[in-house]
Amino acid sequence: MQAVNLFDIATQQAKWLAVRQSAVSSNIANANTPGFRASDVAPFESLVSGTAVTMASTHPGHIGANKSEAAFSLKEIEPAGADLPSGNSVELETELIKAGEVRRSFELNTGIVKAFHRMLLMASQG
Repeated sequence: MQAVNLFDIATQQAKWLAVRQSAVSSNIANANTPGFRASDVAPFESLVSGTAVTMASTHPGHIGANKSEAAFSLKEIEPAGADLPSGNSVELETELIKAGEVRRSFELNTGIVKAFHRMLLMASQG
């Protein structure tokens, strides 16, 4: 049985969410650090919108058999308001909203994967 594309996408999103959660937690931890600049990752949609579904290779010697992992890099966030006198650009309210978004996205991701896994199990038993 070949790998299902949905599981690959869910894996990539889980990795992206882990990087984003790390960035948000770093921002919150450094909320009082003078000169600290808040960071975030590019939206997940922008990372997968440029990728197309390709044919899977069945042998490592086939053309295009090498897969490359998507790299999730942090970028500095432009502050919505004025910087603090300390030069810090972290807005705690915004970071807490992002933390809630990450949690909900993790829950949705795992819920979809569990449902799809159950569906595959039922189909293979039937």
